[in-house]
Parts: sequence; C-alpha cells; structure tokens
Amino acid sequence: MTTLFLMVGLPGAGKTTRARQLAEECGALRLTPDDWMIPLFGVAEADGKRDVLEGRMLWLALEAVRLGTDVVVDYGCWSRDERSAIRWLVEAEGACLRMLYLPVDDETQRARIARRWATTPEETFPMTEADILLGRAHFEEPDAAELEGLGPVAGPPPGWADWRAWAAGRWPSFA
Repeated sequence: MTTLFLMVGLPGAGKTTRARQLAEECGALRLTPDDWMIPLFGVAEADGKRDVLEGRMLWLALEAVRLGTDVVVDYGCWSRDERSAIRWLVEAEGACLRMLYLPVDDETQRARIARRWATTPEETFPMTEADILLGRAHFEEPDAAELEGLGPVAGPPPGWADWRAWAAGRWPSFA
C-alpha cells in the first residue's frame, strides 16, 4: 500500500534529517518547505507564502500517492487539526498515513537550532528565543492513538463541511 509519511515535531527535533533518511530508504518523494522557501524567497516565512507553498506540496503529495509513489511530508504539523486533515485526505486516496513524531527537549532543541544556523545558514533561517517559545506554546503533542492512527478521523472543526474544505482554508493553494 502506498504510504505518506508525516513528520511531526518542533524545529530542531531532527525531522528533516529523518525525512531524508526515510526518503532514501523507501525511495519516496520528500517534500520539505524549507528546501523551497529559502531558494525562492530567501526567508522561511514570506508574507503568507509558506502556507501557499505547503498547500501545493500537499496537493502534489496526494497526486503522488494516487500514482503509487510513497511520500515524506516534512512540515512539522503542530496542530491536531492539520494532522487529522492530512490523515483524512490520505486515507480518502486509499493510501496509508504513517505519522512519525520526533519529540525534542528544550536544551537539545536550542543546541540543534544554534548548530544548524552556525554550520548551514544557507539551509535554514534564524530563530529567536521568542520564536522557539511561541512554537512550544502552539504545538499540540500527538497522543498514542493519533500516532497509531487508531479509530476513524473525527470530523473537522465547526463550520467546515469536511477535512478537504478545512485543508483548502488552511493551505490556500491546496484546492
């Protein structure tokens, strides 16, 4: 069965390193926004363009699974709603979602972010202490049931017809 591997975690958790390994091991297409944002715009967040880019990458990921190609999506997916939407969309295509959560403690996260900026600034972007704290405050850690994909995906938040509509609202270029 075709698989979409979804990397989940905060900056500095090791998601991109693991995503590269996984893509090589599985012969999968790897979609990492930072690989595109920096060359295209010179920054990680360019006036909402990251959401637009992620939407097209999600659209491409679903096209790939339709064609039988495994995909590694390396977004971070901080919110349960993002993860639920992606799981629902992947399963609607008859593919399997495998969520990989990489937790990271405060000290390790800060050290990795600093090392990445010092050694490969062309592949990353600066992060302030405020950025790190904001990320930690907004991150919704997945529980065991979510990681295992147990049970059906709950419905979208109120006001949305389905997860496809929610995804189009979250990632403007998805539809």
